Amino acid sequence: MRSIGMVVLGFLLLLMSCRGGKQVPDVSGIAVKLTVDRFERDFFALDTLHLQASLEKLVQQYPGFSRDFLFNILGTTPAAVTQDIPLFLRSYAALNHDAQRLYPDMKATEAAVKKGLQFVKYYFPQYVLPTRLVTFIGPVNSYGNIITTNTLAIGLQLYMGSNYPLYLSETGQQLYPRFISKRFEPAYIPVNCIRNILDDMYPANYAGMPMIDQMVEAGKRWYVMDKLMPETADSLKTGYTDAQLKGCFANEKNIWSFFIQNKLLYETDPEIIRDYMSDAPNTPALGKDSPGFIGQFVGMQIVVKWMTKQSQLPLDSLMKTPARRIFEEARYKP
Repeated sequence: MRSIGMVVLGFLLLLMSCRGGKQVPDVSGIAVKLTVDRFERDFFALDTLHLQASLEKLVQQYPGFSRDFLFNILGTTPAAVTQDIPLFLRSYAALNHDAQRLYPDMKATEAAVKKGLQFVKYYFPQYVLPTRLVTFIGPVNSYGNIITTNTLAIGLQLYMGSNYPLYLSETGQQLYPRFISKRFEPAYIPVNCIRNILDDMYPANYAGMPMIDQMVEAGKRWYVMDKLMPETADSLKTGYTDAQLKGCFANEKNIWSFFIQNKLLYETDPEIIRDYMSDAPNTPALGKDSPGFIGQFVGMQIVVKWMTKQSQLPLDSLMKTPARRIFEEARYKP
């Protein structure tokens, strides 16, 4: 019996084994129901000569999402719908054509999102998972990801590949500078879907917090995302490039010293905090090769240090633990 027990223990340890040194639980047995609906295909197939009847059929097919799309994403009104829809269909016909070629199916995305949902259910069993994955094409200045009661919706207009001509145009760059549009790759879709779920469970509210509290709150989210998508590259989860990530780890001590020496930890001025806690091509004070939003890196290291002492703490408890308590108890000193 002892030998059998040791074999079982060894097997369990193997299941918890880790790619890259991470402990990854086996979630393959967690059932996840997820259906994929290509809303954009049905929308661009609308019969504009009989628009009202065709639109009614679309609404019946997508009873909840079609209204969200028309009035919240497309931004039309009941009075203007018959004018706005044909105009949009003409304006975005080429992008839709390109999207259908780039995404003949959503199998890879579906598999990655399903895997993420399995981890969500593993760590947050009480959370009711979305059961539908809906793709759409909306205005380029509109949403790329939406979550509703039972749906994860993906705006393919913002996932056409970083070198898509629209993004590189003058108008595109005004809307989305290069450091943002470089993330308009298909690989970011699953990450943004799971991040939406995390934000749904724990809405972010940093208003009025000192810098260090904001750092730790951001670090919590990076830490949890790492648990929910353990096999996904850190560069996708953080928005940093591989080179920027390596630079952060190589200069971790110097980055921390910068915050200490400049007395930034308890800073409350939003203008100053923005330089370290907002998306940007870099952090000017740390050099052009540094990533923007450097505060999340520092916060992540603090959370990692604290969690090494809390090995059995559920992720829900981590998210609910005050940031200041985590900082003070972690005694972070790289």
